[in-house]
Amino acid sequence: MHRVGGNYAEAICGASGCTPVLIPALGEDHCFDTLVERLDGLFLTGGAPNVEPHHYGGPPSRKGTLHDPKRDATVLPLIRKTIEAGVPLFAVCLGVQELNVALGGTLHPLVHELPGKNEHRMDRTLPMGERHHIRHPIVISPGGMMEELTGGEREVMVNSLHAQAIDQPAEPLLVEAVSDDGVVEAVSMPTAKGFVLGVQWHPEGREPLKWPLSAAMFEAFGNACRDHCAARDRARRGFRAA
Repeated sequence: MHRVGGNYAEAICGASGCTPVLIPALGEDHCFDTLVERLDGLFLTGGAPNVEPHHYGGPPSRKGTLHDPKRDATVLPLIRKTIEAGVPLFAVCLGVQELNVALGGTLHPLVHELPGKNEHRMDRTLPMGERHHIRHPIVISPGGMMEELTGGEREVMVNSLHAQAIDQPAEPLLVEAVSDDGVVEAVSMPTAKGFVLGVQWHPEGREPLKWPLSAAMFEAFGNACRDHCAARDRARRGFRAA
């Protein structure tokens, strides 16, 4: 079954002003070049699986860890093709972990077990409607995309619903924010031809979308998608005229 949470689709439509289209996890059955040519932007959702550790040279997963090899085989090459083509990319939770691995970084599969780290996993004792509530602060790096999106604020509050997290950031990525216990919470790619932003928390829920930073991120992604679409259309018209 191929599916996506309603919050993601509603956020892309309502906050980014874009029409979401599901890309099924078909792995190598995709023609990635053709797919990327048709995309205005790529939004990577969160999800329950962990990236399989062989993709980043990590030790075998603990017994019972959930994986989705088809998603890995779809998303990791698609990320690289998307960035190469200058297509805007916005990644959330599992998506930012995939972004890091696709570009050569590594992950902690169970970050809460590391010395000095807080509990970052979803609190499953809470009702579903309360699991996306604010949990901890993040500290925003100066001079980056995230500081611009916050209007200059250097600390904001976010939620937390993950066990896996970035260990070694990929070389092209800039760390935009960290949690109060030092977990990487946001990255960008200043050298990319297009918009690239990944965050570890979940900004897409109905309550999180009311936070100014969430709205700003989705709006910036939507604007980048429209700009890319317009530039592609101009290039195509120029090709036909020639």
